[in-house]
Amino acid sequence: MKKVFVTGATGLLGANTVIKLLQYDYSVIALVRKKSSWMGEENKNLRFIEGDLFSDISEYLQEVDTIIHIAAETSQDLLCYEDYKKINYDATVHLWAQAAAAEVEKFLFVSTANTLGYGKSGVPGSENTPQFCPFTHSYYAQSKLEAENYLLQQNRGTKIVIVNPTFMIGAYDRKPSSGKMVFWAWEKKLVFYPKGGKNFVHAEDAAEGLIKAIENGKNGEKYLLANENLTYKEFFKKVNTITGQDPIMIAIPNRVLSFLGWIGDGLRKLKIKTNLSTSNMKALQICNYYSHQKSLKELGIQYQSIDKAIEDAIQYFIKNNKH
Repeated sequence: MKKVFVTGATGLLGANTVIKLLQYDYSVIALVRKKSSWMGEENKNLRFIEGDLFSDISEYLQEVDTIIHIAAETSQDLLCYEDYKKINYDATVHLWAQAAAAEVEKFLFVSTANTLGYGKSGVPGSENTPQFCPFTHSYYAQSKLEAENYLLQQNRGTKIVIVNPTFMIGAYDRKPSSGKMVFWAWEKKLVFYPKGGKNFVHAEDAAEGLIKAIENGKNGEKYLLANENLTYKEFFKKVNTITGQDPIMIAIPNRVLSFLGWIGDGLRKLKIKTNLSTSNMKALQICNYYSHQKSLKELGIQYQSIDKAIEDAIQYFIKNNKH
C-alpha cells in the first residue's frame, strides 16, 4: 500500500483528495491545524498530524512515497506580497527540503491556473502559455509562480509534478470558499454578473487529477486541471436552472468594476483589507479560458459536467445548513 502525505486536507480540494486516495487504497497522513476540522469519515488508513506548514514532519516521511502539497494562502484581501509569500513560497521550500532529505519519490505541488496565460474560447490557454496581466499583478498568483519556478530549478532525487487547477466547485466546501460563486446567484431575485468568464472544474475531478498525477505525472511537468469555459452569465444560468429559479440578470458595466478597483487600491493604501483591487476587478472583466487537453492525454482524467459540480455543491450546502 502506497503512503501519501497531504497538506490542506480540510479544504475543498484537500478533502476531496483524501477521500479519493482512501477509495484507491492509499494510506494517508494528513497535516492539519485541528483534527476536528476534518469533514469526512474516519478510516484505518487515515492518520492526522496536528501542526502547521513549518512543522518538522521528517519523522513521518520515512515510508512516504508522495507528498501532495495543497495548503495555500488564497485570500484576496491581504495587503502585501510578503503575506502570500510566507505560506505559498517559504512553506513550500520548507516542505520540499524535508521531502528531498527523506528521499520521497514524488513532490506534487498544487498551484493555480492563474500562473499560466489564459486564452479566449477559440484559443484557450495551455501549460505552455506564459502568465500575463492582470494575474502578473496578483500577489497570490505571483507567490504561486515563484514557488513553481523554485521547484522546477531543483535537481535532486525527488520528482516534481505541478498541477494547475482552475476554479473548483463541489462538495466539502466547508468555509465556503469558491462555493461563494454559487451563493452569488442562489435564491436571489436579482443577479448582477460581470461580463467576463473563467474555466470551471468539479473539485472531485481535480482530486482525481492529483491521483492521476501521482501515477502518470512526468517529472518537471505542469498539468492544467480544467474543464468548462463559461461566462459568468452562463455559470449563473446553470445555477438558476439547477435550483429552479428565474431571477432578473443584470450585467455589471466594466467601468463600474474598474471604479471599484480604484476604490480598493485607495483603501489598501490606507492599510484597510478589502477584496477590491484593480487586478481583481480586471479579472472579472476578462474571459480567462484554459485547455485540459494535456491532462486528458497524459493523465487520463475523465471530467464531469459543471452542472454536476453545482448540484453536488448545493446538496452539500443544504445537508450541512450552509445556505
